[in-house]
Formats: sequence, structure tokens, C-alpha cells
Amino acid sequence: MTEEIVRTDRLVLTRPAPADLDDVFALYSDPAVWEHFPSRRHTDPTTTRLLLHAIEESWRLVGLGSWVARDTGGTLVGTGGCDLRLGLAWNLGYRLARASWGQGFAQEVARAALAAAQRVRSDIPVTAYLLEHNTRSRSATERAGLDLVWRGPDAGNPDPAAVRLLYADRPLSPVVVRELTAT
Repeated sequence: MTEEIVRTDRLVLTRPAPADLDDVFALYSDPAVWEHFPSRRHTDPTTTRLLLHAIEESWRLVGLGSWVARDTGGTLVGTGGCDLRLGLAWNLGYRLARASWGQGFAQEVARAALAAAQRVRSDIPVTAYLLEHNTRSRSATERAGLDLVWRGPDAGNPDPAAVRLLYADRPLSPVVVRELTAT
């Protein structure tokens, strides 16, 4: 298990708690942060509660999950970290409040998440699964050191033209790529 509280240069990353629900719902219900996948925007706090429960399960089962990221003054910057995906790969992810974009916070979260994944299970690859037209996320993923390993249709996306990209910190077997991109 990794630390549940991690400090970066400008952030305090904590394991989500029930008290975070309102702030995380405000983030996940903001249309601006879902501009690349509007159908995923939370419209009810119950959806956010379920998300926080899934993150808690990741922490409980594998000793790592996403964090709530706040600046040193306590203001929510976003969420992010590594969650185990299908038991095959860590999925590096982050969702930042619009006011926090372009300030390098994604890189701080990514560095902390990559280090935590290495401490918990270095044998599991770290991946990032993102939409091709999300250029900010692509740039942050590439700056974090992950390489593009797959490009193809986004299974299950209501937009039939959506293209997904799969990045990884190492080569992935065809079986792992197939499993990660089929859902």
C-alpha cells in the first residue's frame, strides 16, 4: 500500500473521503471539464458517490487509487492517480477543475501517481486511455513519459467517430491491448 496522503510541490493528494463528495461532484458536473466526453458528466451526486466508492474499493483491494488534489490552501484542483484497470494495467488519469488548467498540476499528479504505482506493483504497466481529440490530456500523458501503443475506435462511446488512444510506460502484449481497448 502506498501513502494515502502525498505532497507535491504545490498539491496535497489525499485518498478520497465522504467529506469530498460536494467538491468532487462540483468538478464532475462541470460541463467544461467534460468537453471531450459530455455524456460522462455527472448530473446527480449519486453518480459521484458511486465513483468515490469505486475509488475506495481500488484503495482497499490493491493499495492504490485516485486522490483528491487540493492546493496547499485547501482548494480543490482536481482528482487523479492510478487505478487498476481489469487487473491488467494501472490507468493513469486526472480530471482538473477548469481554473487549474495550464498550470502544470496534471504533471504533478502524474509524477506522484507513477511513483506510487511503481511502489505498489512495478510489474504492472502504467497506461493512459484517452480520446484523441483531447489534446491537453495527450500532451500531459506524453510529458509524463508514456508512449502511444494503440489507436482505434472508442468502444461504447455514443460518438461513433470517437477515437481512443492507449499509451503505456512499456510495450504491451496484444492480449493486454485487446482487453484494455475492448471496454
